[in-house]
Amino acid sequence: MSRNDSTAGQSKLGLFWKGVKAEFKKIIWPDRETLLKQLAAVLCVTVITALLIAVIDFGAQNLIDLLTTFKAS
Repeated sequence: MSRNDSTAGQSKLGLFWKGVKAEFKKIIWPDRETLLKQLAAVLCVTVITALLIAVIDFGAQNLIDLLTTFKAS
């Protein structure tokens, strides 16, 4: 690899990070109130989903236990 190739690679990397920095400046960050509302929504949906999965799992396990306890006549 020649010296010119490594210099070109460094400038490309520098341009990349310059572009990343420019894009981060374009981000509109939420204010505290919006952030807390969205956090509460995510937590509520997560808890509800977890409870729903737990109920379905409990019901399926009981159904499987019931079916496996029957003896063939």
